[in-house]
Amino acid sequence: MTHHGFIGAVLYAKDLAWLVEFYRAVVGIEPQTAEKGFAVFGSIPSQFVIVRIPKNVARSIDISSPPKPRHGIPLKLVFAVEDIANARDRAARLGGAVNAVKHEWNFEGTKVCDGHDPEGNVFQIRQID
Repeated sequence: MTHHGFIGAVLYAKDLAWLVEFYRAVVGIEPQTAEKGFAVFGSIPSQFVIVRIPKNVARSIDISSPPKPRHGIPLKLVFAVEDIANARDRAARLGGAVNAVKHEWNFEGTKVCDGHDPEGNVFQIRQID
C-alpha cells in the first residue's frame, strides 16, 4: 500500500554516533537500524533518519562548543516526549540544550519548547500527557 503525505525526515550529521545517542536519550527513541553511514528511528511509514555527512564535506563544517543554534534553517524537527524537564536535563548532559522553562508555550493544548542538538540543529519537543 502506498502512503501519501509526510512520512519522515532526514538529518545530516557531522558526528553520526553523537547525534544518534543525543536523540535516543533526549526524546526517548531507539534506532531500528544503525549502519556505518546512517541510523533509522521509527518504522515505515514514519521514519527519522540520521545520515553521516561525507568526511570531505564534514571537514569544512565548524561546530562551536557549546554549539550555537542554527536558526537560519527553514525546517524544524518535532518530537513527542513525556516530560520536557527530563528532556532538558538529558540534552544538557549530551552537549545540546532545550530552552529554559520561561521559553515554553502552549500549542493546541500541548506544552512545547525548542532546543538544539550538539551540532546546532534546532528541534522542538512537545510534552504529550
